[in-house]
Amino acid sequence: MATVTPDNSSNRRARLAALQAADDRKKRRRRLIVIIGGVVAALAVVAAIAIPLALRAQQPKADTSLDAVKQFSGLSNKHTTSSVSYPMSPPVGGDHDPTPQNCGVYTAPVRNENAVHSLEHGAVWITYTPDLAPDQVSVLQADAKGHTHVLVSPYPGLGSAVVLNAWGLQLPVDSASDPRVAAFIKTYEQGPQTPEPGAECSGGTGTPLS
Repeated sequence: MATVTPDNSSNRRARLAALQAADDRKKRRRRLIVIIGGVVAALAVVAAIAIPLALRAQQPKADTSLDAVKQFSGLSNKHTTSSVSYPMSPPVGGDHDPTPQNCGVYTAPVRNENAVHSLEHGAVWITYTPDLAPDQVSVLQADAKGHTHVLVSPYPGLGSAVVLNAWGLQLPVDSASDPRVAAFIKTYEQGPQTPEPGAECSGGTGTPLS
């Protein structure tokens, strides 16, 4: 008959210690996995924020300076129903029609004398060459949305693709996407140059698209 040797207390303790050690190793591995996962997630968040900021910092800043704006002084503001010969094109001031051009978007040229009256009321007149690409025209038309004193129209004979006008002020730019378009509107729509601040740019002549 085979003899069974009972486990002694030292063997039991050894097995328990081995089991405890294995369990401890599993817990340490789990904690390590959680820590590594947290670090990776944190690094991903940091990268998601830092990389776009770094890329943005490397990009040249858009030029919104209005230092190139031409200024014209000593402009008359008398009313006349006659045609006026203006010294600048488009005109940015001078004698003008008693009726202002209603602000908004036009797809055909508007009369100088009426547009100048709108400038007197604080309008920004965005003029563009008639052969400007349709997508560029759409950009300018979108610029007028939400503004009560912005006038957009084609203008034959421009020296630049787009010319921005306010009373006594003018800025030619080569593209409708030039960030100075928005800066010009923000600065001069009913800006400090306005001879008649608070005057409406509606109730006059013309039916704009918007």
